[in-house]
Amino acid sequence: MIPIHPVSLDEYPDHSHNPIDSHENRSDKPEEACGVFGIYAPEQDVAKLTYFGLYALQHRGQESAGIATFEGEQVHQHKDMGLVSQVFNEAILEKLPGHIGVGHTRYSTTGSSRKVNAQPAVVDTRLGKLALAHNGNLVNTIQLREELLKSNFNLVTTTDSEMIAYAIAEEVNAGADWLEGSIRAFHRCQGAFSLVIGTANGVMGVRDPNGIRPLVIGTLGENPVRYVLASETCGLDIIGAEYLRDVEPGELVWITDAGLSSYRWNQQPQRKLCIFEMIYFARPDSIMHNETLYSYRMRLGRRIAQESPVDADIVFGVPDSGIPAAIGFSQVSGIAYGEGLIKNRYVGRTFIQPTQSMRESGLRMKLNPLKDVLAGKRVIIVDDSIVRGTTSRKLVKTLREAGAIEVHMRISSPPVTHPCFYGIDTDTQDQLIAATKSVEEISKQLEVDSLAYLSWEGMLEATREDTNSFCSACFTGDYPVAIPEQVKRSKLMLEKVVV
Repeated sequence: MIPIHPVSLDEYPDHSHNPIDSHENRSDKPEEACGVFGIYAPEQDVAKLTYFGLYALQHRGQESAGIATFEGEQVHQHKDMGLVSQVFNEAILEKLPGHIGVGHTRYSTTGSSRKVNAQPAVVDTRLGKLALAHNGNLVNTIQLREELLKSNFNLVTTTDSEMIAYAIAEEVNAGADWLEGSIRAFHRCQGAFSLVIGTANGVMGVRDPNGIRPLVIGTLGENPVRYVLASETCGLDIIGAEYLRDVEPGELVWITDAGLSSYRWNQQPQRKLCIFEMIYFARPDSIMHNETLYSYRMRLGRRIAQESPVDADIVFGVPDSGIPAAIGFSQVSGIAYGEGLIKNRYVGRTFIQPTQSMRESGLRMKLNPLKDVLAGKRVIIVDDSIVRGTTSRKLVKTLREAGAIEVHMRISSPPVTHPCFYGIDTDTQDQLIAATKSVEEISKQLEVDSLAYLSWEGMLEATREDTNSFCSACFTGDYPVAIPEQVKRSKLMLEKVVV
């Protein structure tokens, strides 16, 4: 999903042009790359089902959205910049007939927010068209691009997703069928990729050998059973599909009228699910490891209450992602849980310039304090992560101005010290506050009375799974897939952190 070279900021809009989401007002969170959805359901309105699946996955990407449907050999598609509800309407969906649907909602990095990079990527092959939706990021993009250019492919976007599609096309055009050609292409890809691929014959769901990004399978109806693919189970719930299981690392599932077939395209998978999917990215009502992520996030809060207790009058979370951990913290500490901040859930992108005074308190466009709740109180505020520290400092200032006499911050994950190369938009390492400052120094910069992060061990043990089955490179610098030097130099500037 990440573009291989930046596009002129004068030519295309990006976050820096949005006064609410400017660099200094951006959330102290890493940004997810995208959500994918696929469905094989003859006699069903697959375009509308795909629309609602993407609607449920909107939190994974808000820059662009797209749907491609297959009606026999014919492909219908529509994609544009904006939210799912802005890109599609009833009239557009009616122009997307077929029995197979592939959808995508995307978050882009700086300079790549343009319509040509919206997905699904649709390319021609010897066997007909394919439509590919991708969550993740390849680390060998430069090498793969050079190979495809030598084969005279006309690459029209700057995304690695299009390159995966063309790599499949190259193998198919050389004589392979869909399955064989796809598997050969996947062996040429290094990094993170959870894919939904539509063809006239069926739909594929694929995960890389480490399963860094999630992908789940659902069933729709009983006679005959139809199948759905989605980045998270919330994408199944919204259309009434039942969660069946995850697509496993190194697995390809092939969904046709004959049902679902499974192929282990990589014989040495080593599960390394991104731990940030569990901490922050995925919706709290999505299921991982047979429970909602809400339950896991509450355990994180309980654990940090045990590790870093502090006396206070009230504990609350930064809406919405910090709330489950704050509840867990309250349960263990005995400190009353309440709401200290109200989130404006209707804030989106706006190009109306705020006044200077509004700009100085830009955080209140999104969060507003409850002054009567905070006045004269010692407060604990719980959040899931800090990346840059910019909005966290403004948040602390807002709480003090509202009358809080002490502000203690607890973070339900370890310090983020390393950038991600697998599909998360993080700054270069020198922009990550925890990579350049100690916890004590961060505490002083944020102007809190105390600051504590959850331990790395506590974060992993709270999963109740094999602690070796997660990627936590953003906390340790221990990358499960080797990063080429040329790519590494673009973000990694400091020494590895030992935990």
